[in-house]
Amino acid sequence: MAADETSIKVSAAARDRLARLAAEHGTTIRSLVEDLAQSTPTQAEYAERAELARAELASALGSAPSPEAEAKARALLERLGAASPGPRAIA
Repeated sequence: MAADETSIKVSAAARDRLARLAAEHGTTIRSLVEDLAQSTPTQAEYAERAELARAELASALGSAPSPEAEAKARALLERLGAASPGPRAIA
């Protein structure tokens, strides 16, 4: 094992599922997990993106959206996400 590598322990069921997912994506478990870790934002990154979006909206519209408008937009995006068909690809 190289100096910058480590191992993780998961259940046999999780390992088998990761193997199936990796095969379906034509990749390895290692690549699947690394892609997930790199492409999934942390809570702090989500908060930073939200603040940047608010600043862009304020710049474009002259004011930031109200908390109520943000909540409506978030609910709409969640509904749209729940309605999208098929599996979601790992970005």
